[in-house]
Amino acid sequence: MGARTRKAPRTGADAGSEVRRRASAAVSAVLHEGWRLEAALDYEGLGQADRALLRELATGTVRWAVRLRAVLDDLLDRSLPRKEKRLEALLLVGLHQLSHTGIPPYAAVSATVGALTGKQAWARRLVNGVLRRFGRERDDRLARVDNRSPALRHAYPDWLVEALGAGYPENWEAVLAAGNRPPPLTLRVRGDRSAYLEGLAAAGIPGSALDAAPGAVALEEFLPVGALPGFAEGRVSVQDGAAQLAAALVAPRPGERVLDACSAPGGKLAHLLDWAPGAEVVAVEAEAGRLARIRETLDRLGLEAGALVHGDATAPAAWWDGRPFDRILVDAPCSGTGVIRRHPDIKHLRRPEDIPALAARQGALLEALWPLLRPGGRLVYATCSVLPAENREVVTAFLEGEPGARTATPEADWGRPDGPGRQILPGEQGMDGFYYACLEAPEAAA
Repeated sequence: MGARTRKAPRTGADAGSEVRRRASAAVSAVLHEGWRLEAALDYEGLGQADRALLRELATGTVRWAVRLRAVLDDLLDRSLPRKEKRLEALLLVGLHQLSHTGIPPYAAVSATVGALTGKQAWARRLVNGVLRRFGRERDDRLARVDNRSPALRHAYPDWLVEALGAGYPENWEAVLAAGNRPPPLTLRVRGDRSAYLEGLAAAGIPGSALDAAPGAVALEEFLPVGALPGFAEGRVSVQDGAAQLAAALVAPRPGERVLDACSAPGGKLAHLLDWAPGAEVVAVEAEAGRLARIRETLDRLGLEAGALVHGDATAPAAWWDGRPFDRILVDAPCSGTGVIRRHPDIKHLRRPEDIPALAARQGALLEALWPLLRPGGRLVYATCSVLPAENREVVTAFLEGEPGARTATPEADWGRPDGPGRQILPGEQGMDGFYYACLEAPEAAA
């Protein structure tokens, strides 16, 4: 994406065009350079309303880019030059506004054309013509693309549609649709959830409780964390309801020794510390830079882990002190296909060849960490994936090689039985897609 050029804040029509310019830069960085969307968004100098619009336009365009690219190809008389990546991204931002937002068409077209300055000014007539033509023929253009394939209709890569169809022959299209619906902002409340909801209502912030997770509250509108009541004081954290189920499954008790493997960014670690204040919780994270995020989370919440360790969880000999753990949480690195509704860039950043490599690492984590568990202890395997290759197949393969391990995943009112664990599909009970499996080690021989 290159170095960013900081610009003075703008107002009115100029501000609208600047937002479209920045949205197209972020979209291009994701589609053409492999950036994560959050890292590509440039909010510098924008007011709150423009920041929200930038986020909405960039996120929505990335979410629907597969579909919008097909529409754009049909609208163009000839393909854009390969070097015009930012122009393609700007056209996609314009098409997204006209097809998926309530922005008045004249305003969307005008601000998008106005984003073309300097060496790109030559393309104003092209962009104006393409967007106006789409505005006149919108329904027909979308229908033509949607009728070609489910992948285009739902704006997913072909390989992922095929994988979900194989894994969920009765639910695959619902999973695709759920991934395209913008999610609520979900919080974990520390303390009295009802009192916090009353405080939200008094502040004019609509929110509701999620039944599956006792501390979860879903907000109807996105708010910056700094605007969340009680956030700075550590009263709430941003965490999806499905992620909040981990602590209850690990169920640590005061005095027990607990391992949180692959711990960043620290939300589940904080929940474990809140769950059992007297437990000794050791957090391991392979990426040194992410340890700082864990420390920031714990500092804000006034919590302290037993130890924060920079280490590879698949190689415990380098960091383990030899004392067994009563409980282990393996929050395994995964494809993230269960959180596409929050991170639509996953559609573009993941490749089919990633899945076998991820599954191999997930299996290696289980094999490396299982010997650290005391006899009778519990290990909880978790991913935010909906692909069976990362979930039931990984755990089933591990169990086949560890005949003493016992499946202990409880019956629950969330998710559905899936092999040795339970799978939550995106959007079910207001939650992200997650997989959990609980395993218990055999008791020591008398």
